[in-house]
Amino acid sequence: MKGLLTKAIAGFYYVNIDGLVYECKARGNFRKEGISPLVGDMVEITVDSNSKGVIEAICPRKNSLIRPAVSNLDKLFIVSSYTTPSPNLFIIDRLTALCVFHNIKPVIVFNKCDLGDFKDLKEIYEKSGFTTAVVSAQTGEGTDVLKEELKNCISAFTGNSGVGKSSLLNVLFPDLCLQTGEVSDKLGRGRHTTRHTELFAHSFGGYVADTPGFSSLDSQLGSLEFKEKLVDCFPDFAEFKDGCRFNDCAHICEKGCGVCQAVNNGQIQRSRHESYCTLFDELKDLKSWENSKKR
Repeated sequence: MKGLLTKAIAGFYYVNIDGLVYECKARGNFRKEGISPLVGDMVEITVDSNSKGVIEAICPRKNSLIRPAVSNLDKLFIVSSYTTPSPNLFIIDRLTALCVFHNIKPVIVFNKCDLGDFKDLKEIYEKSGFTTAVVSAQTGEGTDVLKEELKNCISAFTGNSGVGKSSLLNVLFPDLCLQTGEVSDKLGRGRHTTRHTELFAHSFGGYVADTPGFSSLDSQLGSLEFKEKLVDCFPDFAEFKDGCRFNDCAHICEKGCGVCQAVNNGQIQRSRHESYCTLFDELKDLKSWENSKKR
């Protein structure tokens, strides 16, 4: 039988098949091959007469993350707020870059629109080609956009403390009974730190990931492969990078750079290019032996 792995803890894996959840162990040959089942995997299992299962095979993944340990994530909702803290565009941009790198759709969410105007920020990301929502967890304004984006997919939320993420999740998933004022036991980190990853089914026909790791998602940015593909992780640069004078253009400040020209012409948002340059500077000295050491 084939199903979705929704929870992994202490060597046990829980697989949902048509609403029934089977507790499973993994075949020993996975360990020999250096493979571990991940929450989000589609897996094939066999079940004994006691309804205990064994994972026999892992279906091909479209993506997988190391921290947090999750696979086949469709969307990451990147939440910022109007104030306390105010939006940090560099953090948003590095998260969107990581999403593109892993074939995850980023959804930019600006919360607390009841406190101020997000017009300029919304324009930056809409012009850059990203789905952007301006919402208020207090009034419910704009949350219909998020509900539509949540349909029939595996998603997760990330955002700094204070952006109103728990309040927003309460509005979206009232059946999960989340606690405000502290991050809930079910979706995020609270006083009792969540140590495992779990997917919760919600009323929009999809799953939302409960994991402690999305606050440190950008720790995966220090890879040689990411360095080599950095410009491709800024999809708003795509139509301009082929217009560069030199094939090895870094798109920073080179003469004849199509990307820089597009920034000057207002075709690429300047803050996006500044974030790209900062990331490029962080990664430029990364060597293959350092990357191997990190792994």
